[in-house]
Amino acid sequence: MMGDFGMGMGSGFGWIFWLLLIVAVFFLFRGGFLGCGMGRRGNDTGSSEESPLSILKQRYAKGEISKDEFERMKKELL
Repeated sequence: MMGDFGMGMGSGFGWIFWLLLIVAVFFLFRGGFLGCGMGRRGNDTGSSEESPLSILKQRYAKGEISKDEFERMKKELL
């Protein structure tokens, strides 16, 4: 009784253990069994590389290239 200090699995901070276990299992299933979870998502093509046109669109959206440059490069790609 006196030596327990509320640290058992059923009382006190024992719930932290179960919470961490549940989170670990969640990430194991999400990352381990579903394609490592760290890969790209939302890509319907299934390839590991982005298309040149999508990269060009991203660069234009970020403001790295002007509209004229975008249009010129787009014509070259298509």
